Amino acid sequence: MIQTNEIDFEKGGGLVPAIVQDSNTQRVLMLGYMNAEALEKTLASGLVTFYSRSRQTLWTKGETSGHYLHLTDIKADCDKDTLLVKAVPDGPVCHTGTDTCWGEENRAADVPVVDEHRKALLFLSELQDFIEKRYAERPAGSYTTELFESGLNRMAQKVGEEALEAVIEATNGTNERLVYEGSDLLYHLIVLLTSKGLRIEDLARELADRHDPNWRKH
Repeated sequence: MIQTNEIDFEKGGGLVPAIVQDSNTQRVLMLGYMNAEALEKTLASGLVTFYSRSRQTLWTKGETSGHYLHLTDIKADCDKDTLLVKAVPDGPVCHTGTDTCWGEENRAADVPVVDEHRKALLFLSELQDFIEKRYAERPAGSYTTELFESGLNRMAQKVGEEALEAVIEATNGTNERLVYEGSDLLYHLIVLLTSKGLRIEDLARELADRHDPNWRKH
């Protein structure tokens, strides 16, 4: 997650635009503005909070309608003066009752199957963003927190255990159970990567390099 002092609020007179995108569907939901206090409250509460230019006060999206925006990630653009806020909405975002402020349905667009596969793969990045947040905040009662606090050796052992279970399902189980155990394996691998300061994208880049005909094993 970003820190408030990383953002150039002065350029916009104390405010920066905040573009809200649904973490799951990737739809752009709305545009609001944040000052430093709104950003701090958003990060602290996990509920997206803006600064109202007309009322000149903070407002948490959903405080009246109940349709909150649950924060998953915030990124700044290259100039540090615009925010991309990724969140999961509780319901329609626009005050008119539509899913988005552009009148669009908040659902993944109808696209070819190959793109649907790519969308599913994008969730791995979202998952690691979430796991990195767990790594930083260590909330009590979280299984992911327990894994991080168990230490590197235990995290690595869990990857081995989940890999074995996936092998057993592949050789003596069903495809459904293989997907289930393979998902456990991938989750624990991302936890291990996070603890080492690595990303799932690092593995993807390595595989992309190997796909080059000129690649040679190290």
